[in-house]
Amino acid sequence: MPYKNLNDICVQTLSDNKAEDILSLDIKGISSFADNIIIATANSNRHAKSLSEKLIESIKNNKMSVLGVEGKIESGWVLVDCGDVVINIMKNDVRDFYDLEGLWGENTLLNSSN
Repeated sequence: MPYKNLNDICVQTLSDNKAEDILSLDIKGISSFADNIIIATANSNRHAKSLSEKLIESIKNNKMSVLGVEGKIESGWVLVDCGDVVINIMKNDVRDFYDLEGLWGENTLLNSSN
């Protein structure tokens, strides 16, 4: 089944691979570096690594590109930069500490998944 866009591909792939609390934020009007930010919770460092690998594979299989990947496995945070969409895969404690949802504001919420 083809997906509509990069954001949909990312959200679906994260969901399929057991990411938790997936949020997609529309930041077009307030950011110059991306149109959407996706935030997802991994239950361990290993899970975060696995999620990022599956995500990259899915993006490439859909003939889209990844600009870069940042973060070390031990940090509990992996960032996948796809240009228009930036994906943050974080362990729960790291996500709580940085509170990206609070930083960007509730008016940016596109969708969420538990």
